[in-house]
Amino acid sequence: MTEPPESRLILFAALAANLGIAIAKFVAAALTGSSAMLTEGFHSVVDSLNQLLLLYGQKRSLRPPDQHHPLGYGRELYFWSFVVAILIFSTGAGLSIYEGILHIRDPEPMRSPVINYIVLAVSLMLEGASWGIAMREFGAAKGDQGWWEAVRLSKDPPSFIVLFEDSAAIFGLFVAAGGITLSIVTGDARWDGVASVVIGLALAGVAVALARESKGLLIGEPAEPALEEAVRAAVMRRPEVTGINEITTIHIGPRNIFLGLSVDFENEFPVGRIEVMIAETETELRARWPSIRAIYIKPQAKA
Repeated sequence: MTEPPESRLILFAALAANLGIAIAKFVAAALTGSSAMLTEGFHSVVDSLNQLLLLYGQKRSLRPPDQHHPLGYGRELYFWSFVVAILIFSTGAGLSIYEGILHIRDPEPMRSPVINYIVLAVSLMLEGASWGIAMREFGAAKGDQGWWEAVRLSKDPPSFIVLFEDSAAIFGLFVAAGGITLSIVTGDARWDGVASVVIGLALAGVAVALARESKGLLIGEPAEPALEEAVRAAVMRRPEVTGINEITTIHIGPRNIFLGLSVDFENEFPVGRIEVMIAETETELRARWPSIRAIYIKPQAKA
């Protein structure tokens, strides 16, 4: 049971970028007294922690089934994805808004703004590189679907979480640059605090969207309708089958699906033949769709 390698590539690229960016932002904030830069530093630290949590969640989700969790641990990734959304909201957005309000109430004059611009430019290049990797991998995975539709239907949270985080980070860099510039041009350092508040509100919006998607996966979402129809067609081709009453699918991980079938069989076939047919069907379904990890077929004789 493996996770898609593109997810790990996206996470490692984002982690490497954010660790370097966080250090640079904190140094710049200490040298210049910029609230927006300090906020951006917090943002990068939270992003780094988020990537570590998602990597941890991926590793934990790969554990095989046992007597306590007969369907495996795939949903643990969804749990950690939800935790990441909470961290973005409480830590990233909360600290940004709090720091911004403090700076608006008690503004600190800007010092050495050139350092801020240099750090912002370097950060933009690193974030842009990470964002480009996330966009390329997610774009390849989404196929012909629209971007938002692909996010809603995706069962692999790291792929779209990093994309959302990087997009918010790039937006935040431009806002921070705008706040610093307005502070210099107007001589009013409160603009730097306003930029922090705007960054915090953007992070809060991202966090709410991610929490909503992660919650749906954690509760349990079905497989794509196309897969259910293909499974229905494959089972209906068996001569012993006269109908399918119900198909239930639930994602228990990005590439792990539980499948339940209620099947009508011809009465003329003996129980032994039905048992063989069920075993053959399970083997065929797993061979054609490796993501189907657990199969439950409930036989029901034709009335």
